[in-house]
Parts: sequence; structure tokens; C-alpha cells
Amino acid sequence: MTAERAAPPHRIRLLVVDDQPLVRRGLALMLSMESDLEVVGEAGDGIEAIEQAKRLRPDVVLMDLHMPRKGGVGATREITASLPHTNVLVLTTMEAEQSVFDAVRAGAMAYLLKDATEQEVVDTVRAVHRGESRLTPQIARKVLDEFRRIGESAPPASSADEPEDDTAALTDKESKVLLLIAEGKSNKQIGAMLFLAEGTVKNYVSRIMDKLHASSRTELAVIALRRRRLE
Repeated sequence: MTAERAAPPHRIRLLVVDDQPLVRRGLALMLSMESDLEVVGEAGDGIEAIEQAKRLRPDVVLMDLHMPRKGGVGATREITASLPHTNVLVLTTMEAEQSVFDAVRAGAMAYLLKDATEQEVVDTVRAVHRGESRLTPQIARKVLDEFRRIGESAPPASSADEPEDDTAALTDKESKVLLLIAEGKSNKQIGAMLFLAEGTVKNYVSRIMDKLHASSRTELAVIALRRRRLE
């Protein structure tokens, strides 16, 4: 009787997107050295990224922002809309508030600058695959600054018609889930902390996104950070 061979562990399938071939290939080589990561494709611009993502169905896309033909923000928006099980990690040199804000609004779950260490990139890839949002304190601050800039440039509302904070519509349980999302916790981790089934947490997250008009977990995290700053 022969012993059954154990099934190989699932490897995280990656698509690397960057318009500079040297950077793209170097990043792919570095990631391929990890036993649990597999680079299944590369792309040199946003249009190619969308085509490759739809064909290869990667778990995580590492996305540059400034590229020819179609930029990373537009590609991120289309990929996250058409491939709900594919998560996007932005890896770029662009750190302006507007760039970060646009990427988060498009659905990116994490935002790293290219001066990040190799270990930071690998750890963030794994976190994004688990469904966790990752923003460094510096990046989160840039997003908050952009929210504040937009708020300051908006015409003042009278006290009679000033909109209420959308987060006020959340139940106590939804508020707790929102804060844990801001801490980068996955649905499984949130479920363990709040004694909820993972599927129940997923339903909570969907309701919170509907109530706050958010398009991604990262945007929810930013909203939670903004709420905390205002309290």
C-alpha cells in the first residue's frame, strides 16, 4: 500500500506590472525566490495588465502607476471591478497625495513606494492575498491630507443642510468591524476577535461598504482613520 502524496501548498499567483523591463524582471526574480509565491505573468502598461489579469486570474497584481497607454489607476479600477478575487498592491515611486488617493479610490488594497525593502514587499504581498489592507503611516497621512484638502475646497454647507457623518449610520458591531479593518485585519481575524463566522464578517463588510459608499477595504480603512482623527 503506497502512502498518499500530500498535495502541494497553494502558491500565491502574481502578476507584475511595470513599464521598465529591468525593474519588472528584477522584481519578478526577487518574488520567485519565495517558495509560496509564483510570478505567472508580467505586463508593461495598463492595457496589457488588464488583458493579462483577465487571462491569468492572478491572486495579487503588483501595479506601477505611471505607465504608457493606460496608467495604473485606470488598470486597477478595471481589474478590481471585473476580477473580485484579484487584489492589487500598488508599488510605485509616486508619493503625491493625489496619486495615493486615486489608487485607493480605484480599489488598491495596499500602497508601497519602491524604496521599500524586499521583505516589506513580500510581507505586503502575503497580507494583500489574505485580504488585508496595508498603508504605511506616511501613506495613510497623505490620503487623510487629500481628504482634508477636498473638504476645505468644498463649498460650505449651512447648519440646516450639512450632511451627517456617514459612519453614524453604522451599528455598534459594524463600527467595531470598521476599526479592525483599519488595523489591517482579515475577515478571518475579525471573526475570531468578535466571535463571528468568517461569512458573517464578509456580510458586515459588504454592508459597511454600501453605507459608506466605499469601493475597497483600503478606502474603508482610510475612512476609519479619518473618523478617528475627528473624534
